[in-house]
Amino acid sequence: MDKNNEIEAQEIQPSSGAVENILPTTNEEEMKKLMKDLDREQAYREHKCWRQYITVIVSIVFVLFQLYATLSGHVTAQVLRASHLAFVQMLAFFLFPASKKMPKNTLPWYDVLLGLIGAACWVYIVVNFQMYAHGATNTLVNRTGNNNMLDVIIGIVGILILFESCRRIVGLPIMIIAGAFVIYAFLGKYLPGFLHHRGYSVQRVVCHLFYNTEGIMGTPIGACSTFIFLFILFGALLEKTGIGQFFIDLCNAIAGGASGGPAKVAVLSSALLGTVSGSSVSNTVGSGSFTIPMMKKLGYKGEFAGAVEAAASTGGQLMPPIMGAAAFLMAESLGVSYVTIIKAAIIPAILYFTGIFITVHLEAKKLGLKGLPKDQLPKFLPLFLRKGYMILPLIVIIYFLCSGKTAVFSALMGILSCILIGVGVSCVDLAKGRRPTFTGKDLVEVMCAAARNIISVAIACGMAGIIIGIVTLTGIGLKLGAGLVALAHGKLFLTLLLTMIASIILGMGAPTTANYLITSTITAGAIITCLYGPGADVENIMKLPAHMFAFYFGIIADVTPPVALAAIAGAAIAKAKPMKTAVNATKLAIGAFIIPYMFVYNPQMLMINASAVTVIYIALTAIIGMFGISVALEGYGFGNTGMFYGRNMNKAVIVTFDVIERIIFAIGGILCVIPESRTDFIGLIIMVAACAFQIIRKKITK
Repeated sequence: MDKNNEIEAQEIQPSSGAVENILPTTNEEEMKKLMKDLDREQAYREHKCWRQYITVIVSIVFVLFQLYATLSGHVTAQVLRASHLAFVQMLAFFLFPASKKMPKNTLPWYDVLLGLIGAACWVYIVVNFQMYAHGATNTLVNRTGNNNMLDVIIGIVGILILFESCRRIVGLPIMIIAGAFVIYAFLGKYLPGFLHHRGYSVQRVVCHLFYNTEGIMGTPIGACSTFIFLFILFGALLEKTGIGQFFIDLCNAIAGGASGGPAKVAVLSSALLGTVSGSSVSNTVGSGSFTIPMMKKLGYKGEFAGAVEAAASTGGQLMPPIMGAAAFLMAESLGVSYVTIIKAAIIPAILYFTGIFITVHLEAKKLGLKGLPKDQLPKFLPLFLRKGYMILPLIVIIYFLCSGKTAVFSALMGILSCILIGVGVSCVDLAKGRRPTFTGKDLVEVMCAAARNIISVAIACGMAGIIIGIVTLTGIGLKLGAGLVALAHGKLFLTLLLTMIASIILGMGAPTTANYLITSTITAGAIITCLYGPGADVENIMKLPAHMFAFYFGIIADVTPPVALAAIAGAAIAKAKPMKTAVNATKLAIGAFIIPYMFVYNPQMLMINASAVTVIYIALTAIIGMFGISVALEGYGFGNTGMFYGRNMNKAVIVTFDVIERIIFAIGGILCVIPESRTDFIGLIIMVAACAFQIIRKKITK
């Protein structure tokens, strides 16, 4: 192993039967700085003195208002959405500086002013709706379609401030796209061909975007202000219980002693953390600070160790039930139940993680890597009995969702169960004379974390509302879909290929929610148009493969060069080369480049009109196919490929046979992955023959 790539780490001590944090405590600050550098959502101010209390008070009021609105049902949709955006805009400028280089312990007067003005623009809507509810006549509702100059000015200011908060927190990609759509609304009358439209006035565009529920206050913000907020609050409560460390310890107990144990722990723990995490970068840094040094200590190269964590952590956004909050937006956008979305996501997510798991296993076998010593690993049963209560809230949520309850009710039950468990554990602590695990201070920190975490989601939803608003105003959505299909000459595969490229580009550097909203709005329509024809009346459920396809490739941008934020985070922890790490991560995440094509061609993989037997058959053949593709990429299956011919053969001959064997496994794997019985049969024959050949060769050459 290259000594230059080694990271300073403490020895793993078997102190209490659990794997301790192998990084020095000083590295916690390095990890925190890394997250702030790579993840815009983490680059928030940490106020001291009196400034701290401003954001804390606003955050608490925000959370309490949201809970009141949910539990009482007395807040109308427009008032709730406008109030939600008012709180978000205020906190956005209070918490996030104009530049990453600016101090994080100050609160400039101009940010206070921008936050208050941004909030006031949305409060203007709230006040007018309250006046209308009490019988006033000169309100926004009465002026719909004939808004006055004050309405237009407030709308312009509110939109501009939303753009600035997007620049600070979410990033430039979605801001540039939304800006281009707004410009198109004004200049489309001068454009030729399918881009031409009759043109719209400033008043029409601004009022449509700012006051209409087809604009900023549209479906995405509607979802964000209701159940997405509740699930983010739920996630903040879970994180406070230390569930992340529990997942890592649990995975160490399961897989830490296997060949290449730490890499398998990284895959499993990232899959579990993905159920509550909303960021690929945060996932990579959070679990990677434990797993990457362990992988390197075992013998993995730095680039491979960072890539494993990056690929697995990125896959966390594809793992139900949360999927980085995209599951809720997908359900709202398509008008299908939330349970339908998580059912559809299960098989693709399992295949994705299985592909990574197989590859790290083959790499470990090829390098002859062992697992961690058994005496340095936690015991599964004692660990589960001691801390297994941490997963009860997740079980509660999944139970209620599967029982047909709404996402809002399920989230509330999950939140309640978190609080009850926290109180119960604290009572036990007090009875045993220990410091309580969960205190009032912890609850305040949870509310502040939830309020902070919703900001990027809400702003992304608001910007997506601008894009959707222009699409509904001008009809450009169908035109873009038709244009992309025309470019592909109506061929489904070419349409998918172009959509894949567009989704990866659009998804680079964007948070999960923004990612889905951008890719689904701009690219999913092309697939739907190619599958069913322009303007076809299709069941909402049949649009799901197109939305999932765009979402998958938007998410995989986090490990795809040149941006590859998750891979860069993994490389920074591993002290490895970023682009080499990104290339390795892309190779590990190969399943994400194949699986979406599978479920577009065969929606039964998403459990759409499929029996249990069909789904199991598709999954099993796909797993076999993933094994074949992994062998082709790794050059190792039941032994090294191309090595049967002995030492007397020259290097060129050995390389040739190696390439041929890899190609055979790749062909067999791809045929198994293609969702057709005929290709499955041929692929299985090739795979059985290739594997048998490797097993026989291994016995002969012993």
